[in-house]
Amino acid sequence: LISSLGAYTRFQQRGLITEFKKDTFDPENSFARIGGGSLGGKARGLGFVNMLVNNYEVRHMFEGIQIAVPPAVVIGTEVFDRFMDQNNLRKFALESTDDVEITRKFIEDGIFPEEFLGDLAAFLDLIREPLAVRSSSMLEDSQYRPFAGVYETYMIPNNHPDPFVRLGQLVTTIKRVYASTFYRAAKDYFKVTDYRLEEEKMAVIVQRMVGVRHGRRFYPDFAGVAKSYNYYPVPPQKPLDGIVTVALGLGKTIVDRGITVRFCPKYPDHLLQFFSTAEARSNSQTQFFALDLEATPTRAAETCDTLVKSFGLTEAEEDGTLRHVASTYSPENDALYDGTSRPGVRIVTFAPILRNKTFPLPQICELIIDMGSWGMGAPVEMEFAVTLSVPPGQLKEFALLQLRPMGLSRESEQLELGEVEKDRLICKSNQVLGHGVLNDIYDIVFVDIDRFDRAKSRETAYEVMQFNEKLLSQQRPYLLIGVGRWGSLDPWLGIPVRWDQISGARVIVEAGFKDLEVDPSQGSHFFHNITSFRVGYFTVNSTSGDGFVDWEWLRSIPVAEEGKFVRHVRLSRPIVTKINGHQNKGIILKPE
Repeated sequence: LISSLGAYTRFQQRGLITEFKKDTFDPENSFARIGGGSLGGKARGLGFVNMLVNNYEVRHMFEGIQIAVPPAVVIGTEVFDRFMDQNNLRKFALESTDDVEITRKFIEDGIFPEEFLGDLAAFLDLIREPLAVRSSSMLEDSQYRPFAGVYETYMIPNNHPDPFVRLGQLVTTIKRVYASTFYRAAKDYFKVTDYRLEEEKMAVIVQRMVGVRHGRRFYPDFAGVAKSYNYYPVPPQKPLDGIVTVALGLGKTIVDRGITVRFCPKYPDHLLQFFSTAEARSNSQTQFFALDLEATPTRAAETCDTLVKSFGLTEAEEDGTLRHVASTYSPENDALYDGTSRPGVRIVTFAPILRNKTFPLPQICELIIDMGSWGMGAPVEMEFAVTLSVPPGQLKEFALLQLRPMGLSRESEQLELGEVEKDRLICKSNQVLGHGVLNDIYDIVFVDIDRFDRAKSRETAYEVMQFNEKLLSQQRPYLLIGVGRWGSLDPWLGIPVRWDQISGARVIVEAGFKDLEVDPSQGSHFFHNITSFRVGYFTVNSTSGDGFVDWEWLRSIPVAEEGKFVRHVRLSRPIVTKINGHQNKGIILKPE
């Protein structure tokens, strides 16, 4: 009877965010809170999708698969306020510009509020798997100012035999997330919003990681991001058909804008990036991210997750995870074969899933983003992770990690561009993100296509960051023009900048290399910020005739300042940018 009552209580709590109690918390399904105050935007989104999944019986809608939000506790903003005030950290954190020093002081000098340690210890007694410790600030994942990717997430193995050591490692990691509230990237982000950093508060999600142990590595078979609106539809796709981006291993590959597989849920076998064997080989993921279970969380003042490491496809094949997502290239006959049963070069194509339908990924993604869009009343973006490597008889797992509104442009009226003579234009493109007219930009920062060296792309990114900081401090919006993929994880495919390093740009142009055609960027956090801040984004591919940049005109203007690869010019009259978001077309006019 007691067992039945406990099971009934756990069933009733599914889909709800309850106060954490050890005796009622279900380590398989529960979502609970510790401490008062706000849960933050990310936790609210998780709570919402958790409610949808349970209320509409989506959990077991697909045979042999469990769709769910992994069990978690949310540490409310009350705990953050207590931590900041009891340790007198606010003034220091707001004024300091050194991320390492902020982290060191939070970890070494900050005493965590003692009254919440008991609940955290009880949670750790129930959850023995690796943990993801994730930010959930009050402003995070709002529709018009999302703060996506601004704060930090950390993974910890949670495997030390001493429970007090495990608790200490968790508390230190929570402090790291608190510290990231005041990092330089966050402060730069606030400069281009109407909010003040003093108003921000941080909740923290402590959640069971999704994945399986493979020796010293822990990771899901693959992770992904699904969006209900596609900014780059290729016929027969339509914008509202959505787009899904997936990668082997942890989702860091997607967040960092690495090489991924993109597909439309309605047309899952329509994969343009693999239309030839040459394209498949050059556009394929070659490494993946996993948590190193043998690495030990330290009290050092690192500002990034040092326990998540990169591994090659050889390790994935040894782990047995590559077979779910790979094809094999045969050099003998220049052909690509689905699966890994034959010798050859492994190419991550997701063909076993998308073509051979070994897992209903397109159908699940389409269902959840449709439900999410209906529930939120706006296009949505969903992060997920999938575990297929399970023992016989055990359910495969589709885990929902985040649901947030996409923050589409709010203008709905048509904008006519008209016919404009080419010599009046700086840039023209038929692949543009955004909508509206911008007529208050006097500054242009551009990467000189003749000077640019792909081997020096990191130096180029540093120069761009320096110009961005100067123009931000002067509150001067600017037009940014570059070559290759902005924000690329692979420095050979573009310029590896973070969003905060170009956050002052109001219009961004992504032009092709002279010798290489690169797919347009569609990294999750990068594009979420671009659309929410309504930044105009032009993709130009001169080799295929899809638009142009007047490089000769740009080089003819006297420079205000220049680096080795990047130039800054300042104009006496503004440039005018016109974008028709319904037709995905745009032009940038030279000053009159």
